[in-house]
Amino acid sequence: MSSTKSFAKKHSEIQTLSGFEFFKGVGQVAGSTLLSITMLSSSVLAGGLVGLAISFRDLPDVRQLRTFFPSETSYIYDIKGKLLASIHGEANREVVTIDQISPNLKRAVLASEDSHFYDHHGINPVGIGRAALVNWAAGGVREGGSTITMQLVKNIFLSQKRAVTRKIAEAVLAIRLEQVLSKDHILEMYLNQVYWGHNNYGVQTAARTYFKKSAQNLTLGESAMMAGLIQAPEEFSPFVSMKLAKQKQKEVLGRMLELNWITQQEYNDALNQEIKLGKIKSFQGSALPYITNTVAQELIKKFGRETLLKGGMQVQTTVDAGFQMMAEETIKKWHQTLERQGLNNNQMALVAIDPRTHFVKALVGGVDSKTSEFNRATQAHRQPGSSFKPFVYYTAFASGKFTPNTTILDTPVSYRDGNGWYYPRNYDNTFMGAIPIRTALALSRNVPAVKIGKAVGMNKVIETCRTLGIMSPMEPVSSLPLGAIGVTPLEMASAYATFANYGWQSPPTVIARVTDSSGNVLLDNTPKPQLVLNPWASATTLDVMQTVVREGTGKGADIGRPVAGKTGTTSSEKDIWFIGTVPQLTTAVWVGRDNNRQLSHDATGGGMVTPIWRDFMQKALKDVPVENFKPPTQFSRPRPN
Repeated sequence: MSSTKSFAKKHSEIQTLSGFEFFKGVGQVAGSTLLSITMLSSSVLAGGLVGLAISFRDLPDVRQLRTFFPSETSYIYDIKGKLLASIHGEANREVVTIDQISPNLKRAVLASEDSHFYDHHGINPVGIGRAALVNWAAGGVREGGSTITMQLVKNIFLSQKRAVTRKIAEAVLAIRLEQVLSKDHILEMYLNQVYWGHNNYGVQTAARTYFKKSAQNLTLGESAMMAGLIQAPEEFSPFVSMKLAKQKQKEVLGRMLELNWITQQEYNDALNQEIKLGKIKSFQGSALPYITNTVAQELIKKFGRETLLKGGMQVQTTVDAGFQMMAEETIKKWHQTLERQGLNNNQMALVAIDPRTHFVKALVGGVDSKTSEFNRATQAHRQPGSSFKPFVYYTAFASGKFTPNTTILDTPVSYRDGNGWYYPRNYDNTFMGAIPIRTALALSRNVPAVKIGKAVGMNKVIETCRTLGIMSPMEPVSSLPLGAIGVTPLEMASAYATFANYGWQSPPTVIARVTDSSGNVLLDNTPKPQLVLNPWASATTLDVMQTVVREGTGKGADIGRPVAGKTGTTSSEKDIWFIGTVPQLTTAVWVGRDNNRQLSHDATGGGMVTPIWRDFMQKALKDVPVENFKPPTQFSRPRPN
């Protein structure tokens, strides 16, 4: 027997009746139940029979409450369990079982709202009779006389408008509900359903807001104060007026003492207990909005908006809050640095991914989420410039016909494109003649990249991009190898991470695991990597990209350990990039303007973005051991196709 029942007499359960059987057998219901209905009040008696008949036909079927689950708040945590955000619709709620609620609170609520809860069958004749007299004297509805069961069905099924017809419906539904659910089940549902003020629905969320503790640990004094909130939560809230809250607390404790549910000593101790308040937090935003908004978007795609807002999801992200804040602070610092260098109104994005799992470790969508929540890491499609070239060279290596030592002519060339001609040129407007592919990529020569793209076929290059998860529209035009498409920093980081894992790929994600409020797993993103690229060609691409950092345009990304990466600078200097990787972490950094205007004539990925990348990676890899990339010789070179 529960602690609640220890202070209230439990009546035997009434035989279940439902539907037409209940309507047909009203006269057969126990005499006390029929007497209760007829005692609603003189005003109810006049129209009661007609009202009841209509109610029996039109009222909801309470049997559905056997499987009813109220809407619950969803919670997003970092990878270590730190709460990042709570997401909910109108109702901010966390559901708990009756055993997870303090006996103090259960007694306080029953004393305040329905002290005969365990003695009646849904309606309380004495309470309704008293309310009828008060209402008759007042000339209108002033007091409800509702039992907890009646309040529950009102909250779930009926409007909040005070009217005699609604009281009839409440009474009928309450009687029905007590025939299909146990008293403990009804009390549990009520305590999880009731509104406690400040957008807190349900006892657990309210206890955490008001007293920074779970409902299970509420003291008698705290419980009495909470019970006093139910009739007018905002009016008697201790956040609004501690004086009024203490007044209601005293009334509840007095009622408990009158019922002999507490002793005089317990009454005195509860009144004198110091109340330590929490803080109103149901409307607080996320501390890491770029992460939590990305998580929310993923969940909406997977489960729908309603489930996210009301489903009570427990979401573990792949991100460590401290690591993410470090990334955001790095971006803010460099934004200010570039402003001082004349790059006004610049924006940035950063995405860091563990290539072994494809878990996102940091995701920064702009220089300040407070001024702009637009997430440039996941939503801005910008041209990658020369950082696209590794996809072209990988395609060449995967064909089996090219190696890093293959000679390519860096000489003038033209191609027929549509109705005109395309003349690719290098960034410095010079030509180097015959050079190996390694040099062509290290120095980011444009003409060799276009020639290689033509040699392997632009459709093959597009196929590589699709395999890597880049889904932006692409046409097999001659300028494609120079990055004439729109991509997101997340797409670029994920693609390079696949190279860094030698062709093994899992879908990039910010979500590690999702459960419902009962602990049932809804989504498990444990990595299940698939081999999507040729390992030799991937290792070879990494090998050449290490030359970019050692000797080429990416020298500014040197961090004293093996790094493979590529700079990117678009025509007219509108977008500048560096995407680089070590075996344990891949990071993409983008700089540009939201209006897509030129940054400056001398803005390059190698000059302005590599220092940002280097600064971030030195912090990110502080305690991470140095690792070498696997050489291409560990893999079998594909045969020419």
